[in-house]
Amino acid sequence: MFAFFLGAFGAHKFYLGYTKQGVIMLLVFLLGFILLGLPSIVIGIIAFVEFILYLVKSDEEFEQTYIVGSKPWF
Repeated sequence: MFAFFLGAFGAHKFYLGYTKQGVIMLLVFLLGFILLGLPSIVIGIIAFVEFILYLVKSDEEFEQTYIVGSKPWF
């Protein structure tokens, strides 16, 4: 649910322990408004895609991919 509601701020990355990726998402989203909002829109789309991916994975597959495998993006 973090990826859906707070995904553009990188909340789901911080929750999973991917601090560097969370900071990247947060900064790109916040500073993206300087460039007419385009980077912020891209980060929002990435967060939504990750939400969908997290939603369709089984608990075991999610844990294997993002906890054990430490895959920070998609």
